[in-house]
Amino acid sequence: MPNFLKQTFASLIGSLLGLFIFCGLGTTGLLLLIFAAASSKDTGPVVKDKSVLVFDLSTNITDGEPSSSEFLENALSGEENKRMSLRTVLNTLEKAQRDKRIVGIYLDASRATEGRSTGFATLKEVRQALEKCRAAGKKIVAYGVDWGEREYYLSSVADNIVVNPLGAIEINGFSTQPLFFAGALEKYGIGVQVIRVGKFKGAVEPYLLTKLSPENRAQTQQLLNDVWGEWRATVGASRKMKPQQLQAIADSQALLLADEAKTNRLVDKVAHFDQVVAELKQLTNSDKEDKTFRQISLREYAQVPGKSFGVERDSKNKIAVVYAEGEIVEGLGDGGDVGGDRFAKIFRRLRQDKDVKAVVLRINSPGGSVTGSEQMQREVRLTNQEKPVVVSMGNVAASGGYWIATDSKRIFAEPNTITGSIGVFGLLMNAQKLANNNGITWDSVKTARYADNQTVARPKSPEELALYQRNVNRIYSLFLNKVAQGRKLPQQKVAEIAQGRVWSGAAAKQIGLVDEIGGLDAAIKYASGAANLGENWELQEHPKGGTLKERLFGRVSEEARTALGVNKAQLKAPDPLMAEFQKLQQELAILQKMNDPQGMYVRLPFNLRIE
Repeated sequence: MPNFLKQTFASLIGSLLGLFIFCGLGTTGLLLLIFAAASSKDTGPVVKDKSVLVFDLSTNITDGEPSSSEFLENALSGEENKRMSLRTVLNTLEKAQRDKRIVGIYLDASRATEGRSTGFATLKEVRQALEKCRAAGKKIVAYGVDWGEREYYLSSVADNIVVNPLGAIEINGFSTQPLFFAGALEKYGIGVQVIRVGKFKGAVEPYLLTKLSPENRAQTQQLLNDVWGEWRATVGASRKMKPQQLQAIADSQALLLADEAKTNRLVDKVAHFDQVVAELKQLTNSDKEDKTFRQISLREYAQVPGKSFGVERDSKNKIAVVYAEGEIVEGLGDGGDVGGDRFAKIFRRLRQDKDVKAVVLRINSPGGSVTGSEQMQREVRLTNQEKPVVVSMGNVAASGGYWIATDSKRIFAEPNTITGSIGVFGLLMNAQKLANNNGITWDSVKTARYADNQTVARPKSPEELALYQRNVNRIYSLFLNKVAQGRKLPQQKVAEIAQGRVWSGAAAKQIGLVDEIGGLDAAIKYASGAANLGENWELQEHPKGGTLKERLFGRVSEEARTALGVNKAQLKAPDPLMAEFQKLQQELAILQKMNDPQGMYVRLPFNLRIE
């Protein structure tokens, strides 16, 4: 027995010692790798003379940098990171525009169908940056096999568009196919009651109807027409085609095979990939023996220091760019959310920071919690009283996303931004029928008439619904007042253009909800002028990335894991049935984020996706 204990004890000590050494060596090795990566980043990659910048059009371009969960997931899995921030892409293209070593840009659309999640407002700004590169003498060549409207929107800026002989271009217009759950909820015994203001507030329709209401159909049609009209005008200008010609193609052909695309002047050449490589080898003066042309990827070139090109600045005067990207929720929120408490703290810190001379609030949010929206809007207003706050609207800045913009100094939007949706709703569900059908019942004992009005055991009574409706009306009136005061518009006009209606950025400018058409760069330029900074300023981005420890070992939230799963599936180009299943997952994820303490929401229609 003593020998057994000795052996057991020795084995335990040996195991602990081995574990300690393994962990120590593992941590040391990891830190050395990170140090090496950081050191190499400081020097930047080598850019050879007469190089071509390769832009993979399957890249998912978002406002903020990849989250810590994505960083960790990609590091552990070894998968290529497909995500880049808009600011990084724009800075990288500006460097390329000024860099004499870069002679051209290759738009690689060969894998474009792997990821089509970048919004059209973001693509608009990237396209404008590519146009500047072309104007600076950089030859742009685009090559692909199967193009959709998103990829072709960027590719149409190229000097030379090449399609594979077996390839095709899909130009069939835009559509949206919302999901409706009313039938399923009724079938399974889930009761739904709604209180809302605004005849166009379609966010609740999936839970009440089996198809779009006439009002929601009308506003959705107008929005699609606006975005499609901007696409036709922009692409048509580059390809020297009238918008009507592109409309005729969409109505009569929809999918153009390679030779048809060339006949219709949508591409300049039908050729194989090796022929495109040979052309780019000539452009870069590469040797015939070289396997490919002299090149550097957009992601790698992003690491090239930009100070020598006047892209990166160094100044004590800071312009803070705050990215409000995602669902607005009450509290801190997860990495993919706009947490009211978290963003309110960011604005308080920026207001107190004397080095921060102006703030640009970049909004890419469909809205969400009333409480979270109000927390942010209050801090934006207080900050704007001390230093300029300029809003830049991304792909969507609607409902709560518009609420937080109302008290800014100036609002910029792209013509294809989705905004407006000034309305309020509450969603009240109950499980009475579902429970009763399975033999479950409730009883209630209370000290006041409305003590159990939060229960899911029964539908709300007419008196209880009246209480909720009164609160919704109050919040809607507050919303209208904020818009009227912030935009300096008559109350009557605001009441007419509100009603929960969704507008494109171009339409929003016409009715006074937006000041200027322009992107993030335009908003930053205006902010520097409003703060009288001239060219003496430096950008500072928020929310800032987590610490090294947080990025490597931080908690990966359930929402982040869900988002990662959806993104991976999107990158694999799911079949149509799986795509619809993913839509359902996303709808359920939205429901999980509905955490407003009052149960009141200012949000865009749930399932408005342009395809």
